[in-house]
Order: sequence, then structure tokens, then C-alpha cells
Amino acid sequence: MRKPGEWMQMPIDERILEALDTSGMILSPAVIAKNIDKTRSEVNRRLSILVEQGFVTRVERGYYEIADRGSEYLSGDFDASALDDEE
Repeated sequence: MRKPGEWMQMPIDERILEALDTSGMILSPAVIAKNIDKTRSEVNRRLSILVEQGFVTRVERGYYEIADRGSEYLSGDFDASALDDEE
């Protein structure tokens, strides 16, 4: 069972992580947005937070991949609420 943190915005954060995880690819915010039916600007804002929290890695400008922490969160092996106190 996934343990989201208070800092997370649901369901967009999980959908971004799932898109990166299931594709196994390095994706741009525009591609993620198209696949999860959100705007590129919404995805961009959330990607910045997910990178700060270590769930996503910025490979190069405009391209992202899921980080180990993001995969662990999706599988229920990482409690994102543990990061709530770090803000």
C-alpha cells in the first residue's frame, strides 16, 4: 500500500510517477502531460517538486526519469510521509 506525504498532490503526482515507471523511458513534461491528460505546466510544476524530493531524476534539461525512491514509493516500499517533516 502506498504511503503518500502531505506535500504530494494526488492524483497527479502518482500519475506522473506511474507514467515514468511503466514506460521505462526518459520522458519530457509534454509527453507525460499528454498521457495523463494534464497540462504541460501542471506536470512541470509537479516534476520540480518530485525532483526535489528524490522521486524523479532530471536527466537533462526537459527530460526526466523515475528515480529509485519513486519506484520504491509506487511499490509501497517507501513512506513519502517521512519527508513531511523535512519541508
